Amino acid sequence: MKIVFLGVGEAFDEAQPNNSSIITAGKTRLMLDCGFTAPSQLWKYDADPNLLDGVNISHQHADHFFGLPALLLRMWEGKRTRPFTIICQKELKDSFDQFMELAYKGFKAKFSYPIELIESNDGQSMEFGGLKLSFERTVHSGDNLAIRLEDGSKSFAFSGDGSPLQGTGFYKDIGLLVLETYLYDEDRIGHSSMMSAIEFAKANNAKTLALTHINRDLRRTRLADIRAKLPTNVFVPEALQEIEL
Repeated sequence: MKIVFLGVGEAFDEAQPNNSSIITAGKTRLMLDCGFTAPSQLWKYDADPNLLDGVNISHQHADHFFGLPALLLRMWEGKRTRPFTIICQKELKDSFDQFMELAYKGFKAKFSYPIELIESNDGQSMEFGGLKLSFERTVHSGDNLAIRLEDGSKSFAFSGDGSPLQGTGFYKDIGLLVLETYLYDEDRIGHSSMMSAIEFAKANNAKTLALTHINRDLRRTRLADIRAKLPTNVFVPEALQEIEL
């Protein structure tokens, strides 16, 4: 299993693209979240219109899903013909056609490839391209679903936004845990901190922890010093960094 951190930034960081990744397991490639700056990061990494099998959207905040129209249109421009899957919650599934029409009026009808929308729900598991996907809500200002992916031998979890729920077992023994951590040691409503994430990862026996979605001012002024203090199994990824599990 390989993870490419397309972007690692919070919503309004002018220096860091939105928090988004690609998971590759076997022949399956699934994008996790697609905020307004994520498509350009994807194209820097690989411009192949057939690269992705699908995308999972954690929640309906713009820095996590507003890049979808650009992603879908560029794949159409690139002559994609094979199906594409969007895994998302019911609200986005139901409003998807309206969303696309608002972004690029009339273009969805011209697409040369089918789009399948699959609904995700808290507590649900499903199979996608040989991967087991599981979902659990987090504590956030919007209805956000964390995702856990397993390929039979490796495991990965991504919180999207928000603080993970305590004591559910959803993140237990995970190979790589990616948590959004807005501040260093202060939990805001709807966001984790670096220190609480480290304690959470330890309590859940996570092998490795990646800290993303860091406040832009904290990243600019204190990140170098913070990195020097992190445990050996905790890191702050950079945009376009790749990790092999």
